[in-house]
Order: sequence, then structure tokens, then C-alpha cells
Amino acid sequence: MTDAGALEATITQQVITALKARDQVRTGTLRLIKNALKNKAIEKRGPLTPVEEQQTLTSMVKQRRDSFEQFTQGNRPELAAIEAAEIVVIEEFMPRELDEAGVQSLVQQALQELAATAGHALTPKDMGAAMKAVQARLQAGGARADGRQVSDLVKKSLAG
Repeated sequence: MTDAGALEATITQQVITALKARDQVRTGTLRLIKNALKNKAIEKRGPLTPVEEQQTLTSMVKQRRDSFEQFTQGNRPELAAIEAAEIVVIEEFMPRELDEAGVQSLVQQALQELAATAGHALTPKDMGAAMKAVQARLQAGGARADGRQVSDLVKKSLAG
């Protein structure tokens, strides 16, 4: 089995397990994941790479976080709880999220490497290149981090 189909096969097995356990929230969420991956593959007209699978899951989590916030503000705690439960299930299939110290360390390493290859001290004008370097390190390390947090740390490092 290839990497491209590994996540989908895992999710199919998890759906069966969730159905047997009669866990409706988990079953529904797993089916949503499977459908999102299948729709993305149809849109691409080919199998998804692991990076594309992770991007799909990331966008699903982001959508649910937005919905969670709106339901919380709209005083709908029962719907917010469903969104929170779906986030937990989706995140099981994503790489581990780094804590703030781990992100800070990764940002510093990427910026040092970028400064060495650039041959000059980095300035805020190097923000785009710095973000690309940090994102590449995140993917290479099989980890993930909140984009806003990474951006803030890169800005602070480049300004200071």
C-alpha cells in the first residue's frame, strides 16, 4: 500500500470500529474526513500526497474552530461541543503540534540557516523567505504549529 492511500485505509478501519462501538460522533466525523479526502482527490484528479492530506485535515480543523467560536458567541453550547468533539477526532490523524518552546527553537534554527545562506543579517523584508524556511522545517520534522504563532515569532525574531 502506498503512502497516498494509507490515511484513507486507516480511516476506513476506524469507521468500522466506531460503528461497532456505536459512537455516532466519531463515526460521523470519520466519514466527513473520508469524504473530504475523496473530494480533494477528485478535484486534483489523482491520489493525494501526504502533504495534501494534512492540508485537507488542517482546513477541516480550522473550519471547526471557526464554527466553535461562532456557536460559543451565539450561546449554542450543544453545537459548540459537537464541533470540539470533531476537532479531537480529526487531530488524531494529524502530526503532533509543537509547544511554544519547540516552535521557538525551530524558528531560530531556520532563521540561522537562512542567514547563513543569505550571507547577511536578516531584516523584516526577509519575512516571506523566513516563513518558507520554517514551514519546510515543520514538514520535514513531521510536526505542525499554529500559523499565527509561527508568524508572530518570525516577526519578533526579525525585528529584534
